[in-house]
Amino acid sequence: MNIILDIFPIVIFFAVYKFYGIYAATGAAIIFSLLQLLYYLVRYRTFKPLQLITFIIIFLFGGTTLLLHNPIYIKWKPSIVYWIFALVFLISQLIYKKPFIQTVMGKNIRLSKNLWPQLNISWVFFFTLMGILNLYVAYHYNTNTWVDFKLFGILGATFVFTIIQAIYLSRFMIDNEKETTD
Repeated sequence: MNIILDIFPIVIFFAVYKFYGIYAATGAAIIFSLLQLLYYLVRYRTFKPLQLITFIIIFLFGGTTLLLHNPIYIKWKPSIVYWIFALVFLISQLIYKKPFIQTVMGKNIRLSKNLWPQLNISWVFFFTLMGILNLYVAYHYNTNTWVDFKLFGILGATFVFTIIQAIYLSRFMIDNEKETTD
């Protein structure tokens, strides 16, 4: 359910863009991101800090797009979000000595202690690359292509990257049953 809620503003942005254009889609993205944040606040009495950061960035860059009537600002938004994610992951590992990916996924999977930093750095590279790729598409292709890339390209790349990592990590996962019988 959370994954659907997390991609909901992107899907709304895409749908509104196809019928009404970039400015209506930008306004819808701002509104639905706020609604998403409020939903988490009402339902769970909290929200993830990254959700708040994402909303603030969408509000600032989307608002600038609407105010200056220039779509380049909303096109920068995914890159900024990805680079903030990359920084969070990198800082968690370098300064706090606990990879952020371990904080997020450590309750669901068990890996050896030295595999977590590798996994974390792979996400740093992924987020950095996706930010660069987003700007490449934003500056070298028309808005329609960028919107398609934002939905299908970015989500598709994230899905493929996650699947490849899951396959790779499955070889190294620590089995709780095996650990208790040894």
